[in-house]
Amino acid sequence: MADGQIDADQLQRCLTQSGIEGGCKPFNLETCLMVSMLDKHMSGTMGFNEFKELWAVLNGWRQHFINFNSDRSGTVDHQELQKALTTMGFRLRPQTVISVAKLATAVGRPPLGSHSFRRRDSGQQKVVNFSYDDFIQCVMTV
Repeated sequence: MADGQIDADQLQRCLTQSGIEGGCKPFNLETCLMVSMLDKHMSGTMGFNEFKELWAVLNGWRQHFINFNSDRSGTVDHQELQKALTTMGFRLRPQTVISVAKLATAVGRPPLGSHSFRRRDSGQQKVVNFSYDDFIQCVMTV
């Protein structure tokens, strides 16, 4: 970062250290590939102004996450996700939200029905809860 630019790996370290996710676990590298969303020069990096823009977007998404995590569990279930997406301007049918939830669960993880999915489906209701990081990935997928 001596050149004033940051790549996805550096962004991951920065976001993890910032605590924006609300914990100390590493921020997901796939999420950090958001660099490409704001990479106006197609260099694979972002400068300070692009980082400020990303930080504002992340804080906005974080506020949505907090607002719609009504049970304060630290995760967003499919009903909370539906409300959040609607408020953010996404008009999706419930079945579409379920599909998005399945896709977000599968990104970078074993397929549905695996131990990873069952662990997330704590109520064994075929409903997956999302952490803040997962929520961002889901929003980016839509």
